[in-house]
Amino acid sequence: MTSATLLVELLTEELPPKALPKLGLAFSNGIVAGLRARGLVAADGEFRWFATPRRLAVTVAHVLPAAAARDVTEKIMPVSVALGADGQPTAALTKKLEAKGIPLSAVAGFERRMDGKAEALFYTSTVAGALLAEVLGGIVQDALKALPIPKVMRWGDGDATFVRPAHKLTMLHGAEVVPGSVLDIQSGRTTKGHRFMSRGDIDIASAEAYEPTLLAEGKVIPDFAKRRANIEKQLVTEAGRLNASLGQYADLLDEVTALVEHPTVYVGEFEAEFLSVPQECLILTMRANQKYFPLFAADGKLLNSFLIVSNMQLEDPSNIIAGNQRVVRPRLSDARFFFEQDIKAGLTTRVVKLDTVVYHNKLGSLGDRVQRMSIVAREIAGLLGADENLANSAALLSKADLLTDMVGEFPELQGTMGRYYALAEGAQPVVAEAIEQHYRPRFAGDLLPESNIGCSLALADKLDALVGFFGIGQVPTGDRDPFGLRRAALGVLRILMETPLPLDIAALIHKSAASFAPGKLTAEVAGPLYDFLLERLRNQLRDAGHAQDAVDAVLALKPTRMDLVVPRLEAVVAFQQLPEAAALAAANKRIVNILKKAGGDIGEPDVALLVEDAEKALFHAIVEVAPLARSHFQNEAYTDALKVLAGLREAVDRFFDEVMVMAEEPLVRQNRLALLGQLAGLMNQVADISRLSA
Repeated sequence: MTSATLLVELLTEELPPKALPKLGLAFSNGIVAGLRARGLVAADGEFRWFATPRRLAVTVAHVLPAAAARDVTEKIMPVSVALGADGQPTAALTKKLEAKGIPLSAVAGFERRMDGKAEALFYTSTVAGALLAEVLGGIVQDALKALPIPKVMRWGDGDATFVRPAHKLTMLHGAEVVPGSVLDIQSGRTTKGHRFMSRGDIDIASAEAYEPTLLAEGKVIPDFAKRRANIEKQLVTEAGRLNASLGQYADLLDEVTALVEHPTVYVGEFEAEFLSVPQECLILTMRANQKYFPLFAADGKLLNSFLIVSNMQLEDPSNIIAGNQRVVRPRLSDARFFFEQDIKAGLTTRVVKLDTVVYHNKLGSLGDRVQRMSIVAREIAGLLGADENLANSAALLSKADLLTDMVGEFPELQGTMGRYYALAEGAQPVVAEAIEQHYRPRFAGDLLPESNIGCSLALADKLDALVGFFGIGQVPTGDRDPFGLRRAALGVLRILMETPLPLDIAALIHKSAASFAPGKLTAEVAGPLYDFLLERLRNQLRDAGHAQDAVDAVLALKPTRMDLVVPRLEAVVAFQQLPEAAALAAANKRIVNILKKAGGDIGEPDVALLVEDAEKALFHAIVEVAPLARSHFQNEAYTDALKVLAGLREAVDRFFDEVMVMAEEPLVRQNRLALLGQLAGLMNQVADISRLSA
């Protein structure tokens, strides 16, 4: 049975550009999975996926026209039910065989073997393999149904539904058309190339010829990755020719790749006078609205030129360039108009208007929120030794730019425009910078606020959201997080840990909760929110590569100083390398279990009640090392503290070898429990060492 390459292509109207790579990969994965499930291709068979604005396609190597026949064994019934005392088939067996279409004569060939505690009859039959021509249409249909498409549409007079109207279906096995119907379209070998540069309908001679035929006759680069690389190469070349750079362009590159089939890069320009507008506005309007690539000078300043990725390759592209320049000019004019009008109106005048904007119907207005943020920001600034008045000013102005024309048009510029407008009004630079930076970090890997004022405001902002929504019972569940609380929590943790800041998270939660008017918060906040933050921290630390046992040991103590978590982790890792670590961890686990069973207040050990030499030795060893260990702990020298405690191993081992903790004499027993409690308290100041025991 000869295998061949399989091609499946669905030609459609323009597909959603931001979802195109995901759709292309999911489409190919679905088809390949269907082929593998039916034995038509090897489990490790190679395949390639293709995606352009108007097509999803896949080629799969070494696909069989028919799967190999296979033996299928099924249990018929227990022997005691199937055969009578004379060994002949019972009525029950006969009836079942008739239902399954198995001749009675086959009984003699049935296998008898134990099935649990009873002997049963098993029948093995040979099942013909699937035929590609019979199943491919269904495989393609199933792959389309499984695509991550939120909404579908119907077109024409048929009942077929898809994200966009479909026009042609190509299914080739080698050079042969595989018959089938998908979305009410019969398969063939004809496709279409570029809308304008192609010669029209194109016949694909074979599956292997798909890509070169589309490129040569259709002027289409079907491979998404190749098309992306082609665009990127042209962009870099043109930017280099102009002695310019592209800045951050990866996301836009992906989107543009999904908009063109035959990319060509051209250079456009706009009037230099527009550069008087903050460059963030110009960059955003070019990238978001026009899908242009702005160009930058060596110092990072925006140039008045940009790169256009066109879907047309012309000898004279002057009309394309002129048309794009003509289109972008009104956009830039709008940005300039918004900026000039916002400057005239000012930022401070908009603060009072925040009282008229609802933040949340249970949490009040934006004005209420700003007032709460100012209270918390001032307190945090005071703890950090920063100017509380500056923190207050930054907080009161922090949301005013939400009411400006520019941010109304480009919400992505919130904070950024606040900085520009604050500086235009004469605000101190640190205040203006804090207005912009208080939204940081916006996403994983984003920059953090740079000043203490910025950190104070950023923490106040995120804590207000967390405390507020937890306080009205709007807690994230499953994948639902409409208010971005997980992102806010990670932002708080990153600011505290990476800056780092010596602040107590429990105290910060309390301060934020206290800023709300009485009766606003109707649900418990402190405990659930701390647990929520701790779980985010646990995942964050694991994702960063920290060992799970070390993370669990440190977080078991429920730390509230996030800036000290990583140093504690590092100390635990260093402790684990010591030869005494395993024995002390095991002993600590034993101690924790003993104390847990004892329960109640065990008090302090009394030296007069120490009887055995081993317990006396442990007591004196603890007394000797405790001051130094506590000193190291107070100085946040956690590694040194654990190394000092490692010296207790010999005394601990001897104690458990020679001393019966649960003595019959109550006072002696209680005193030994108190000694173990003192030991546990000393050893578990950095982390719960018992969590390190296997």
